[in-house]
Amino acid sequence: MRKVAVVGAGVSKFGVRKASYRDLIWEAGKACFDATPAVKPKDVEGLVVGSVLPERTAFQSHISSMAAEALGIRPSALSARTEHMCASGTVGIRYAYAFIAAGLADLVMVLGVEKLNQPSGDEAILNMGTGVDREWEAAFGLTAPPCFALAAQRHIAAYGTTEEQLAMVGVKNHTHASKNPTAHFQKGATLDQVLCSRMISTPLRLFMCSPITDGAAAVLVASEDRARDLTDRPVWIRGTGQALDGFQLTSLHEDYAHWPALERAGRAAYRMAGVTAGDVDVAEVHDCFAIAELIAYEELGFCRKGEAGPFVAHGRSDYGGEVVVNPRGGLIGCGHPLGATGVAQAAEVFAQLRGEAGARQVPDAAVGLTHNNSGMGEHVVMIYGREDR
Repeated sequence: MRKVAVVGAGVSKFGVRKASYRDLIWEAGKACFDATPAVKPKDVEGLVVGSVLPERTAFQSHISSMAAEALGIRPSALSARTEHMCASGTVGIRYAYAFIAAGLADLVMVLGVEKLNQPSGDEAILNMGTGVDREWEAAFGLTAPPCFALAAQRHIAAYGTTEEQLAMVGVKNHTHASKNPTAHFQKGATLDQVLCSRMISTPLRLFMCSPITDGAAAVLVASEDRARDLTDRPVWIRGTGQALDGFQLTSLHEDYAHWPALERAGRAAYRMAGVTAGDVDVAEVHDCFAIAELIAYEELGFCRKGEAGPFVAHGRSDYGGEVVVNPRGGLIGCGHPLGATGVAQAAEVFAQLRGEAGARQVPDAAVGLTHNNSGMGEHVVMIYGREDR
């Protein structure tokens, strides 16, 4: 298999946007090409688009072909759309990685895009229910917030995790988002603000939850030879892993605070990359709700099982700690436009490992990790490294 690297990235503004679905594609694509002047649309051999709900929110299908035409790309090796709920963007990067590693393409753009706040907020909530089993769970109210609330309740009961520790995830990520010009929220948040925000599903409060966000992101992925022609600072894809335990909540391990699929996906990615959790300098993990970030600390090996609460409380997942988690603000602060999230995570790690993250820069970041989950039962992990790592 050939070595594969990320050579360029661009992100649109995240938020409740007046921009159309096509506008968001243009914004992220232009940002990516502007940041990578050695690449023109005609140079790109493939396009993979991660997008979950365009049929319902943009009334558009045939997404990859539409996006290719909008960006001036004429794919000659790969054109595909990935729909894998919250992990769609990361799965798209895996597609591009596999194609390039196998020698079927040399330069592929992966774009994630979602226009969720349309036609109304109520409709957006209804649409999001399609990400779980609509007949057997969503129809009875078991949508994402109560599912993750069950995980939080179990973690509290088993390990003594406190609501204040959950709130500290929200504080950290809103604070990080205040330094990110593309983030949905940019005002930061105090502990009192998080703890006094509206209860969504006990014990998860509003500022512990990711918002419904519009946005897009793009990365350019290249073979080793092509990457070295385009930049002297490629960011290499070192490892990847994906694992599924189940779709319905009732299919999962009975301990909702334990996510074995995440542990397996992380283990596979570490093994492929030849690194351990202790080598990771910066991580973008899937904090759709604060409890998801805490459980990710444990399953990814940043701390032992049951110690995630003290881990965040003592600043060990922040600047000056052992690993900086979600420096762009995570899903809680930056927003969660489904198909765009995994690509935006990759764009952040790309900037961090190149020393281009500005006020968010993690000092001397050399190894980065991204993690997406689709529900509690399916997880995708990527490991990235600098040239010297």
